[in-house]
Amino acid sequence: MPSLIITRVRDQARGVRSFDLMPEGAAAKHGVSFAPGQVAVLAVEGEAPAYFAFASAPEDLELEVLVKQKLGASDLIFDMLEGQRIELLDVAGHGFALDEQRGKDLVFVAMGTGVAPLRSALRHVLKRKEEFGQFVVLYGARTPDDFCFRDETESWEEAGVELRQVISRPDGHDWSGPTGYVQSLLDHVLPSLSSPIALICGSPEMMEQTRDRLGQMGFKPAEILTNY
Repeated sequence: MPSLIITRVRDQARGVRSFDLMPEGAAAKHGVSFAPGQVAVLAVEGEAPAYFAFASAPEDLELEVLVKQKLGASDLIFDMLEGQRIELLDVAGHGFALDEQRGKDLVFVAMGTGVAPLRSALRHVLKRKEEFGQFVVLYGARTPDDFCFRDETESWEEAGVELRQVISRPDGHDWSGPTGYVQSLLDHVLPSLSSPIALICGSPEMMEQTRDRLGQMGFKPAEILTNY
C-alpha cells in the first residue's frame, strides 16, 4: 500500500478536519481501489494505526478522510500539514453494495463524522443518478457547528437530494430546524418513498436505535446497510 501525501486540509466542524490525500509513486497513476463506505487503515510514526472511512468516492481524483481530534493517531494526523506523508496500510470493511440497489430509493442516515462513508456513497451514486430512485440525506449533529461538509450541502440539494438536518443540543444556538436525534426524521420521509434502502453510520448506540426504528417501520435486515 502506498504513502499518501496530504494535498489539502480544511476545518469541517469543531475538532474535525478533512484531509485530501494523493497516493505517491506508481499508485498515483492507478489510484487506490475501494468501494464506497470502505475504511482506510492509516499509520503515522509513534502511534498505532487507526481507521478512517473514505469520504471521497472511488472515482474522485484524490482520497479524502475526516479526522476527529482525539487520542492516538487521530490526534497526530489532525495537526499534520500539506506535503506531509501518511502511510496507507490497508483498506478494510465491506463498504456499501450499491450496484445491488439499482432502482431503489437511497436514504442516508448519518450522525456526526459518520457522514464520511455516506458522503462517499452519495458522491458515487450522484454520478449515476438515473440508475436509482430518490436520494434522501438525514444528518444529525449535536450543534450546528458540528455538521461537516457545510459548503457542499447546497450542491447536493441542487442535484435533487432531499437534505434534512437535526441537532440534539439547540440551547444557545441560532437554529430554526428540527431538534432531537436523527432517527426522529425517519417518520417524516420514509412513508413517501416506494422502495427505500437505508444506509446508516454513526455511534454504535445511534446505529442500534436506527436499526430498531427501521425494523419497526417494516424494513428487512437486507434493506439496512452498514459499511463495516
